[in-house]
Formats: sequence, C-alpha cells, structure tokens
Amino acid sequence: MAVHPSARHEAASAPEAERVLLVSAGMGAGHDSVAAELARRVRAEGKQAYVVDVLALLPCGLGAALRGFYGACVRGAPWAYEGIYELFFRLGAGRRPAGTPLARLAADAFMTSVRRSRPDVVVPVFHLAAQLTGELRAAGVLRVPSTVMIVDFAVHRQWLHPGNDLHLCVSDDGARQVRRWLGGAAETVGPVVDPRFFGDAGDTEAPTWREHLESRGAGRPAVLVSAGAWGVGSHLPDTARLLAGRGFLPVVLSGRNERLRRALSRTPGVFAPGWVTDMPRLLRACAALVDNAAGQTAVQALAAGVPVVGYRPLPGHGAEGVGRMAALGLCDFAADATGLLGSLDRLTAPGPERDRRIAAGRAVFRGDLLARVIARPGPRCSP
Repeated sequence: MAVHPSARHEAASAPEAERVLLVSAGMGAGHDSVAAELARRVRAEGKQAYVVDVLALLPCGLGAALRGFYGACVRGAPWAYEGIYELFFRLGAGRRPAGTPLARLAADAFMTSVRRSRPDVVVPVFHLAAQLTGELRAAGVLRVPSTVMIVDFAVHRQWLHPGNDLHLCVSDDGARQVRRWLGGAAETVGPVVDPRFFGDAGDTEAPTWREHLESRGAGRPAVLVSAGAWGVGSHLPDTARLLAGRGFLPVVLSGRNERLRRALSRTPGVFAPGWVTDMPRLLRACAALVDNAAGQTAVQALAAGVPVVGYRPLPGHGAEGVGRMAALGLCDFAADATGLLGSLDRLTAPGPERDRRIAAGRAVFRGDLLARVIARPGPRCSP
C-alpha cells in the first residue's frame, strides 16, 4: 500500500543531520522542484536546509553554456543528444568518458558553500553534482557524507561515483542497478513529490480547473500532454490534432516555449495554457497524461492518480526512462498513433484497468524518504 509522503517517517538508524546541503541544477525544472520539496520537508522537521545550483558553481559562465547547449540539442538536434547520451551516460561495459573532469571545475566554489553552511550531510539531486561530491569524498576533501538522490527511473552512468556514501532510488529496480554497476549502498525511497499532488480528486480546489476544462471541452475528457519546462517534443501539434480528432481535449503544456504555445493555440480543439503554476489541480482535472520524458511531471501524475502514457519520448534519458517505467508497469509505452489512442481509450475509461494502473503508480511512494535523506550514513568501506 502506498504511503503519503507527509505521513509519519520511520526513524533512521543513523544520527539525523541538523543541516542539509542540497545540490541541484537549473536544467529544466525537475531537479529544482525535487530540491525545493526536500528542503521544505527538512525545514518542517525544524532543521536547516540549504540549496545550491551546481551549474552556477561552474566558472566563466560554463553552467549557462552547458544549459544552453542541452536546450539547443533537444530542440534542434536530438540525434546529437542521442550520441552524447550513448557515449557519456548509457550503462555498459568498457571505459567511456565520465563527468568528473567537468565537475571538478565547480569544486572550489562548492567547498566555499560547504564551509558557509556547515552541513551534516550533502544531498546531490543532479548527476553532475553526484560526480562532484563523489570526487571530493574520494579525495578526502569533503568530510561529511554524501547521499545521492537519483530522481530518474532509468539510472545512468553519471549518477554513479564510488566516492559517494549512499544512493537513494525511486524504485527497487533502480537500487538494483546501482548495486550491480557500482557495488555501493543503495536504498529505495520512492520519488519526491509535493504532498499537494496527493490531494483527493474530489477536494474543494480542483473544480476550478475541472470546470474550466469541461467548458472548453464540451464533455470531452481532458488529456494533458507534457513538453516539460523546455517545451520540446516530437510533432506535438500532430499529437494534439490526433487526440482532438479522437474526442479528447488535448491540454498541451509548452513550458517556457512561447512560440510552441502560440502554434498550439491556433490548432482547433486544443488548449495550450502556457506556464502553469498550480499543476496539482490541473493534473487532477485531467483523465490521463501523455509524457515524453519520464521526468517529474510523470511522477507527479502517478501521485495524483492520473494514468501515464509514454509517446514519442525525447532521445537518451527520455526514451530510457519511459521504457523503464513501462517495464515496471507504471505507464504504457505507445509505439505509434494507434497505440497511443488505444492506451488512452483503455486508461481514461472508468474500470478495473484504470484502477490497477492508478494503484501501481501510487505504490511507488514510500513514507521513509526524509528519514533516509537526513540520516548520516555510517562509515564507508574502503573501495
């Protein structure tokens, strides 16, 4: 049975940290939302939480350049990002480049943050940050434990550095991958989601969005189509037209991509609301989510009790993540338009299949996440 993340946390066996330093990255919005929610929970326990952006710690504007390069690749050259992912990220045998040399460039600025915040434990929630803390721990420079929060269902190489003390994973499958490839300590804690996403579908807040979508859709079931914070995806207007033609109301999230929002707004039968600040209510007003990244929006949908269908995923981490979620029974992976419509027909209709999918999604959440984040891992064995 799933446990609400705001429920009582199990006591950790190790001493609890009074100060936690979270290391995020402004790459999209997912990692920052995880860091913000963890910080909120730490502070709610009466402890201190600090958040730093590893990209901002890189010198000479390198972090901004890295973010811009990634955005350019996923928008205009997905084949290039697929090649980068294959070379640097995908798990596999043989020696391949690591992110450690790049991470080292942030070491001085990071250690300045450590000295200022004096944390008892450091928690990277982005893979480059995990490379940084692992390197500094292995070198004996960082003298407090590093607990990596892996936010992806598909674990890739850049999350894994033997210098880190502990890896927390969103699924048992992810923890097994860490132990297999790294041999280090790994535990399952479930995803990190704002408790508002767990609100009852019949609460008093949701009708605002629900009534708005019902008036627009004239009875058509609303299906959320996510393009992430970057507003990227393959043939999104075509997907929206396909759903509208099937009798759904496509609600397309275009992130911060205003050009995409304008194009979608001109598509008959499609609603493109732009940047949304109250995702919990919007999700609970929709019958399903069409997702292309297996990122934070997909996890939020699981918490909200909204079935997920992966379709035309982003290259690299998107395709691997959607595939892993499907293998775990957490979403459908539609190979084509026919498969997408078939999945939505089944999962938006009330009945046992929809109920089973919702229950499977809720079951990935655990109640002891914060206890493990603020626990100080015990002494490490020498590698």
